[in-house]
Amino acid sequence: MHFFRRPASLALGPFSVWLSLPQLITWGSVFYTFSLLMTPLEAELGMNRAESSLAFSLALLAEGLMAYLIGRWIDHGHERWVMTLGSVWVGVGLLAHSQVQSVSGFYAVWVWLGLGLAATLYSPAFAVVTRRFGQDFRRAIITLTFLGGLASTVFIPLSSWWIALWGWRHALWALAALQLFLCAPLHAWLLQGAPGSVRQDEGQRERRVSVKAHLRQTPFWLLAVFSLLMMAVTSALPAHMIALLEEAKLPPAWVIAIPAAIGVIQVIGRFVLFVFERYWDVHTANRWIPMLIPSGLLVLIVFGLQALPAMVFVLLYGLGNGMNTIVKGTAMAQYVSREHVGQLNGLLGLPIALARAAAPLTMGVLWSPEHGYGLALWWLLLASLLATAALWMAQRQALKTRP
Repeated sequence: MHFFRRPASLALGPFSVWLSLPQLITWGSVFYTFSLLMTPLEAELGMNRAESSLAFSLALLAEGLMAYLIGRWIDHGHERWVMTLGSVWVGVGLLAHSQVQSVSGFYAVWVWLGLGLAATLYSPAFAVVTRRFGQDFRRAIITLTFLGGLASTVFIPLSSWWIALWGWRHALWALAALQLFLCAPLHAWLLQGAPGSVRQDEGQRERRVSVKAHLRQTPFWLLAVFSLLMMAVTSALPAHMIALLEEAKLPPAWVIAIPAAIGVIQVIGRFVLFVFERYWDVHTANRWIPMLIPSGLLVLIVFGLQALPAMVFVLLYGLGNGMNTIVKGTAMAQYVSREHVGQLNGLLGLPIALARAAAPLTMGVLWSPEHGYGLALWWLLLASLLATAALWMAQRQALKTRP
C-alpha cells in the first residue's frame, strides 16, 4: 500500500471529515440497507419476518464478539490495516450477499458482515481519533459523526432506488463497489503513520498500567452500566417508533416523516455541540446531555400519547441521541483510560450487542392492547435515568483522582 501517499500530518478537521465518509457509506450500505432487503429476501427464500430478522441479530452478535480484538489491534497501532481490511471484508461480504440462494447462506453472510462492521463503524473510528488528537479528540469525534448521522437520510432512498432500478442483487454490487473502491483506499491513504501512544508524556505511564488494572476500578463498571442501559433505550425505540406515533394518533404522513427526520435532528444536535462546546465545561455537558432522552420520555408519560407531546418527545430524543453518541464515544477516554480506550470499549462489545438485540423484544413484550406502550415507556424512563446516574457517579469518582 505504499502507493497511497498523503501529507505527513493532516489537521483534525480534514482528517475527521475524510474519515467520516466511510462511516456514512458503511452505516448506510449495511446497517440501514438491511430493512430494504428483508421483503425481497423473504419472498425469494421463503422466510418469515422472525427468520429474516435473525440475520441482523447474528450480525450484531458477531460485531460484539470481535470488538475487543479490534480494539486491541488499534491500541497497538494497527489501525490502518484494521479499517482498510475491514472495508475489503465488508465489500466481499456484500458481493457474497448478492449470490445468496439459501437461508443458511443468508445467515452466514450477515455473520461475515457483522465481523466487518466491528472494524469499520464508530467504535474503531473513535479509537483512532482518540489516539491521534490528544486533548482535541472529543472535537474530532463530533466532526466524525456529522456525516455518519446522515447515513439513513442518504442511503435509504439511494439503496431503495438502486433496488428498484437493478434488483436487490445488482444493487448489492454497487454497494460493494463503494466499499472496495472508495472506503478501503481511503482508509489506506488516510490512516498512515499511526501513533504509538496517544501522548508521549502520558503514554509511558499508561503502558505500565494494564487493562486489568482499569477493570478493578469503579468508573469502568459505572460507564459500562451507562453504555448498556442507554444503548438498550436507543435500540428499543427505533423498532417501535412508528407504532408509538400511530398510537399518538398522528396523521399517516407525519408518522413516516417524523422518524425519517430523526437523523437530521441528531446531526443538528451534534452541530450545536460542535459550535458551543468551547463555551461549556465538558464535564457539565456530559452530565446533562443524557438527560434529554428521559426528559422526552417523561413528556410522553405525563401528557400522554398525543400529537404535540409526541413531537416534543421526538425532538428531545433526536437531539439527545445525537449528542449522546459523543458522550458515549468519549467517556471511557475521559474517565478511565485514553491509552486503552479501544480495548476497554471492545470489552463492552458483546454485552452491548446483547442489549441491542434484546431491547426491542422487551419493549414489544411490555406492550399490551389495554395499556399500549405505557408500561414500556416507564421501563425506558427508569433505564435512561439509571444510565444517567451511573455516568454521573463515574464522572465524580474519576475526577476525584484526575483533574
